[in-house]
Amino acid sequence: MGRWEPGARERLVMAAVDLFTEQGYDATTVAQIAERAGVTKSTFFRHFPDKRELLVAGQETLSGLLAEGITEAPTDATPLEAVAAGLRRASTAMGPLNRELAPRLKAAVAASTELQERDALKTVSLAAAMTKALTTRGIPDPTAALASELGVLAFKRGYAAWSEADPTSNLADHALAALNELRAASASLG
Repeated sequence: MGRWEPGARERLVMAAVDLFTEQGYDATTVAQIAERAGVTKSTFFRHFPDKRELLVAGQETLSGLLAEGITEAPTDATPLEAVAAGLRRASTAMGPLNRELAPRLKAAVAASTELQERDALKTVSLAAAMTKALTTRGIPDPTAALASELGVLAFKRGYAAWSEADPTSNLADHALAALNELRAASASLG
């Protein structure tokens, strides 16, 4: 595969996750990732500042889509209805590559404390983007924060279910089902 072929960013992410799973995060070098992806080290650094950033590839896009969906929700939408709109919107960015990557990424994160920390920061960032979008809609901060945390948890649970489901299934359906389960569970807290 030539280094100038399209899809270098995606190949780098796939190569990194595979190498992190095979030999561990700490033992994996940027040079190995670039070689596995069929690109040069300089191409790697055009896409990512370091190997830690591979895990959050697309995070800004995902945060933006969640916030856009919330912002574009009908004005009379409840906080969780607005979050549901954000989940639907964000789901449009997830395709076959994301589905294929999910189990490998899960294994790589489980095997590395540094990757677990990076994943936790990603979660915080997604919740912050959703909270900001909700407070901009006039939702009080505690309500917005709680709805955002439920939204992030629903997205993660939905993503996990989607990655193991029938390939023709829709991520939005899984994320919205998870949000409904969480809504019911929170109502039972009393």
